[in-house]
Amino acid sequence: MRSAVYNLPIPKMMNPAARAAHGLNRVLPILIFSAGLSGQALDWSKAEQQFAKQIAAVTGPGAVAVRQENRSSLSKKDADAANSRLQADLEALGVRAVPPEQAAATVAVSLSENPTSYVWVAEIHLGAAESSVVMVSFLRAGGSAFSHESFPITLRKIPLWSQEDRILDVAVLEEDPPPNPAPKHIAVLDAEKVSVYRLQGGKWQREQALNISSAGPWPRDLRGRLIAGKDHLFDVYLPGVLCHTSAALPLTLSCRQSDDPWPLVGRPVDPEAGTSTDSSFLGISKGTLSVGSPVNAFFASTRNFFTGALSPGIGKFTTIPKFYSAAFLPRNKYMLGVFAAVDGQIHLVDGVTDQAASLGWGSDVASVRTTCGIGWQVLATSSGNNPGDSVRAYELADRDPVPVSLAADFAGEITALWTEIKGDTAVAVARNQRTGDYEAFRLAATCNQ
Repeated sequence: MRSAVYNLPIPKMMNPAARAAHGLNRVLPILIFSAGLSGQALDWSKAEQQFAKQIAAVTGPGAVAVRQENRSSLSKKDADAANSRLQADLEALGVRAVPPEQAAATVAVSLSENPTSYVWVAEIHLGAAESSVVMVSFLRAGGSAFSHESFPITLRKIPLWSQEDRILDVAVLEEDPPPNPAPKHIAVLDAEKVSVYRLQGGKWQREQALNISSAGPWPRDLRGRLIAGKDHLFDVYLPGVLCHTSAALPLTLSCRQSDDPWPLVGRPVDPEAGTSTDSSFLGISKGTLSVGSPVNAFFASTRNFFTGALSPGIGKFTTIPKFYSAAFLPRNKYMLGVFAAVDGQIHLVDGVTDQAASLGWGSDVASVRTTCGIGWQVLATSSGNNPGDSVRAYELADRDPVPVSLAADFAGEITALWTEIKGDTAVAVARNQRTGDYEAFRLAATCNQ
């Protein structure tokens, strides 16, 4: 999780209670009561009361039309009983059920579930205002014991590189063929250089070290990216600096001052042609790239975040709030952008709406394409002040995030999380609290079915 540093123009991240209260004033707040994740099973009455309070906090007292739907495995009898109790809790808070034509607000309530918990979601419409969503999740009976098998996905941490200097990014240049695509040629980016290593005899051997030239000092919380080049090996993006490698060996690195936008998703590689292309967004299947286009964003050269200006935009949005990181989820007719904003909110941008949500995530997100579930998942860091960070996979089938993996734990703070070029894995960098070294891992998702 990215912590506040001296060059941030914002206060430190709010605690969960303050974040929830703040979220009610946003365009689309999603308030999550994560009782299920604490390992303490709740009875229905406590969950219903919490859910009713969240709904009433948005609608206020008055006439409201409520529509209910059961998408879970509960019987109709049990679901109806739970909804009746919820209705009673709402009435006790001054929320009075009326027909739609008499209502000042409408609430669509749905009860669904994931492998371990029930998830209650309410979509609230107040006149012509944007929708709001509130959510409560709680464990099923006997569902408090988490295991890899209880989730559809397992996240695997594959070590890539470790060093004393801060690692900004790692690019896998070559790997063994499936089913065990182990990296055997990598590039490691830090503040001073790009080092290229090849695995020989079970040990990494450095082939080259390409020095980076900069006209001024770097920001304190430095960030950077390695992106595959069109007609050369890779480009290096740093705050206010852009570098290109040569096309021929031995490699050279040419750097210049630049305010060019950074590619957020890289340039995917056609697995049949073996070359990179920027003709489409991530997502590769038998040489065919999925629908969508690369999204670029301008990085604040003296800070540690993106300014919010996009090139090209997502639908009608060419500007969004400042953000640390982004993930992209292709849909049938559009692309959903997931942005971790500097104010602690997660913005879901689909080209038509920008919906802000308080999800309790950290400041680093990435997307991965898998053969599990709906095919695309978001990897999100944890939020809080725990000794070590973690990364968990989520699915957003209906904009409501559902955890689909156990958390992958790290020995310290995560300082970078980037989707890899092919889109099916991500690179995470964390600083080991015990050794002080920076450690880079590849995160790969395995389906448990």
